[in-house]
Amino acid sequence: MERDTHSALLAEGGCDRLRQVATVDTSLVLTDFAAASGPDADPALVRALESAEVLFTHWGCPPLTEAALERLPRLRAVVHAAGSVKHHVTDAVWRRGIAVSSAAAANALPVAEYALAAILLANKRILDSARAYGEVRGRFPRLQFFAGAGNHRRTVGIVGASRTGRRVLELLRPFALRVLVYDPFLDAAEAAALGAELVGLDDLVRRSHVVSVHAPQLPETRHMFDARRLALMPDGATLVNTARGSLVDTEALLGHLRSGRLSAVLDVTEPETPPADSPLYDLPNVLMTPHVAGSLGNELTRMALVAADELERYARGEPFAHGVGPEELVRSA
Repeated sequence: MERDTHSALLAEGGCDRLRQVATVDTSLVLTDFAAASGPDADPALVRALESAEVLFTHWGCPPLTEAALERLPRLRAVVHAAGSVKHHVTDAVWRRGIAVSSAAAANALPVAEYALAAILLANKRILDSARAYGEVRGRFPRLQFFAGAGNHRRTVGIVGASRTGRRVLELLRPFALRVLVYDPFLDAAEAAALGAELVGLDDLVRRSHVVSVHAPQLPETRHMFDARRLALMPDGATLVNTARGSLVDTEALLGHLRSGRLSAVLDVTEPETPPADSPLYDLPNVLMTPHVAGSLGNELTRMALVAADELERYARGEPFAHGVGPEELVRSA
């Protein structure tokens, strides 16, 4: 994992429980498997990799290539204390029959909470009212300004019944909202059980006051919100993206944002960090955050504890509760 991530886990005590279920050196951080090869390799690191049965990974783990796995002859499992494993789990891992687990379910919780807050605040027109109040700097004409705003019987569209999407659907249940969902792998009965109406994506976009994106980053989902689909959104609607920036055509979205026709809450963008002169930083109808919807601060501890639970199951000879297989990666983030 990255050294900064390791420090954050230690600061919140996220690694402490590992010592209860495994022989582990929490001071040893590997950022590059190549560091364990060659004449200048650290002998302690080489010995650690040669004896390691499980890798405890997080953000920034280097790819587990054939060359890397050659240095890990006893490796039997990879326990990832974060979300997606696509960045480091390669085909070589599956070929060797190495078991893989992910704490993606734990990471979905704060993302869903962020999305819920964004949805409710968007329907209350918080960005508009905050800007207008700052301009008035005095008594505000609330009734006139907020005509048509609010969360009573507003329509919310959820794109993707992923772990996060399903958690958002669950969190939306207490509110008097009409909820639509689009997911090509979902049927109408499953959608109804989740408290939503299954519709096509274009239909969802046309009918929703707020659209919240929770689909995976796949070749077929790139720019799923392109110029044509964004034009289907009704005037005054809000797009919330906590999934991946590549799902939205940023240039196409900017046209609607500049005109004021749409608003947006963007925790992810394409590129990941917009250039310093990007209008997204300054547009009054845009709330942009630096990829903070997922686990941060003490939420990292929750992922570490889930991973430690998985390690304990492995030690008892039990299957992972959050195991990941190659077939799942085909349609996951």
